[in-house]
Amino acid sequence: MTARRKRASAPRLSHVDAGGQVRMVDVTGKAVTAREATAHGRIRMSREALEQIRSGVNRKGDPLQTARLAGIMAAKQTSALIPLCHPLPLSHVDVALHPRDDGYEIVGTARTTAQTGVEMEALTAVAVAALTIYDMVKAVDKAMVIDGIELLEKRGGKSGSYRKRAKGNEQ
Repeated sequence: MTARRKRASAPRLSHVDAGGQVRMVDVTGKAVTAREATAHGRIRMSREALEQIRSGVNRKGDPLQTARLAGIMAAKQTSALIPLCHPLPLSHVDVALHPRDDGYEIVGTARTTAQTGVEMEALTAVAVAALTIYDMVKAVDKAMVIDGIELLEKRGGKSGSYRKRAKGNEQ
């Protein structure tokens, strides 16, 4: 297959115009629909850091409640952080933290009724919640690892639904 043919059959990036310039996608003609996205990620840490969080003795306050609030606030500010994201009227954002043996799983969900999706808002909520935990516990463990931030599911819009399958098989 020639390079030209490969380019023609490859999906076009919506944030790049025909001349290769970065642009904000024009959503004027898109229908306003209900949209929802869920993302997750993890933060892994030492036993000492986990004990500090779970015992409630952190000098800075409760890292988990602060992380939840930070994730919600970040989702609301996504368009200020990611240059080509549209500002969205979010109708709901939730950040849940699930304890694991080596840290926490963070799940963020965002909902809106708009012309474009909320995947970036859900991903941003997870990332900032994880960074907030790191910030609040870094005095105990600077080697914490934030990883696995990914979109789990999205619903609504022209492209329809998406759900991540196990082992990277998406639908």
